Amino acid sequence: MSNRGSIFKRLLSCLVFVMAAFLAACGSSGDGGSSAPGSVSVSMTDAPACGFDQVNVTVSKVRIHQSSSADDKAAGWTDITLDPPRKINLLDFNDPTKPIHVEPLGLAPLEPGHYTQLRLVLVPNSGSSPLANSVVLSGTNTEIPLDTPSGVQSGIKLIHQFTVNSGQRVDLLLDFDACKSIVQTGNGKYKLKPVIKVIPFVLNGINGFVDKTLTNVRVSAQQSGNIVRETGMNAQTGEFFLAHLDPGNYDVVITADNHATAVISGVPVSSTTSITTISTSGAPFTLLASATQNINGTVTLNPADDEATVIVAAKQTLNPGPTVTVKSQVAALISGNPVGDYSYALTLPTAAPSLAAFGALPITPSASAQSGVAKMYTVQGSATTDTTAYTTQTPAPSVADITAVPTKNFTLTP
Repeated sequence: MSNRGSIFKRLLSCLVFVMAAFLAACGSSGDGGSSAPGSVSVSMTDAPACGFDQVNVTVSKVRIHQSSSADDKAAGWTDITLDPPRKINLLDFNDPTKPIHVEPLGLAPLEPGHYTQLRLVLVPNSGSSPLANSVVLSGTNTEIPLDTPSGVQSGIKLIHQFTVNSGQRVDLLLDFDACKSIVQTGNGKYKLKPVIKVIPFVLNGINGFVDKTLTNVRVSAQQSGNIVRETGMNAQTGEFFLAHLDPGNYDVVITADNHATAVISGVPVSSTTSITTISTSGAPFTLLASATQNINGTVTLNPADDEATVIVAAKQTLNPGPTVTVKSQVAALISGNPVGDYSYALTLPTAAPSLAAFGALPITPSASAQSGVAKMYTVQGSATTDTTAYTTQTPAPSVADITAVPTKNFTLTP
């Protein structure tokens, strides 16, 4: 993976160099007072994914237009064409060896002006192997077809405003939320409902190191118990990087198989270009060993809907300390009748979590004040469709000992 990081850095440098040469050539064309064109660079990354080892999409083109209402046949489009189309596993972007977790899609010259629309064009599945768009469920190796909307023919429409000045390069990042973009529709089928943000290409975030002997490490940046960004660690070095964070304070949550949770609270990200280091390779975070408990249940939607994205989160409130999500999962649709039922299953540590406030390094989380939190979780669900947000849970979420109550069924209503 470190080789991919080096290749990416060299590629990015080459793109910048080539574009600089192109602009210099245009500037010396002898057009008198005409302004030099600018340029736009488009890359792709992902937000957290739940329950998938792979989320694959095949990109053929990115299109850019000055009008937000222009259709795909209108004049005035600037295209970045990938030839051949590129199959991308969105979860590959969680590569802690790279300071920027992106997949560069290309660079194109643009006339100076104000632009308001992008379209991401995907290659549809043809019904034969290899699959252009697919998912691989966690712990499996089988690619399952990912149904894509008819809009992939004309492009997934993204409304975002940006201005290109004369001779200026604008870098855009398509932040693809894989977790919220996949819906299980029944009979083992999965459908793409794209949730994509267009954000400036910036280098900022939180980085550190975790004991590299741990397995299935997940590190997340959270606010108010909600996961904002999640990543893994580099298996060779233990390094992690949580990139593309808005300025503010975050709780960093670290989990691993058969180990207790560790939380570093109040980690600041001061600007869109700052990186906050919370541990080093010489003093990586370690996690305490822990037994685990499997929990499960059924989520019922009322009104019923078989095409919702249902997310179930197991949360803990540290004492004193923040509320954090230890694990979350996209619930699976239960096929057949009744309509609108989904199932979930999570494996959670039962030992007390460790906590430390952000401060001078080394930061050493401790479980000494958290004995009362051991085994105590709140299971909380939410669901969304194209038109409805299910935000009310019945019975209401409450703290419970998961070893005493391993099954929790509940209903979600708007």
